[in-house]
Amino acid sequence: MQGTIASAIGVIHIAAAIALLNGAFTTFGQAKIAAQAIESIARQPEAAEDIRGAMFVGLAMAETSGIYGLLIAIIMLFANPLVEVLVNLIS
Repeated sequence: MQGTIASAIGVIHIAAAIALLNGAFTTFGQAKIAAQAIESIARQPEAAEDIRGAMFVGLAMAETSGIYGLLIAIIMLFANPLVEVLVNLIS
């Protein structure tokens, strides 16, 4: 029984680490959004306000993805309701 609980917790930690990888990819996405917005403003300075507004909406959407990944990882580590089910499947 002790080994099955350790196996279940190990699987949960791996899943949480995968969920946290979302944060790394979110960083690259936000950098791409900012770079494209700067390039667009450099090409059309008269449209800077519209581009800036669209950039902030895009950054908010990308940041939301990272926050959801963090939330899922925290739930899996500290309040996972499926630990009992996973232990029963392993044993």
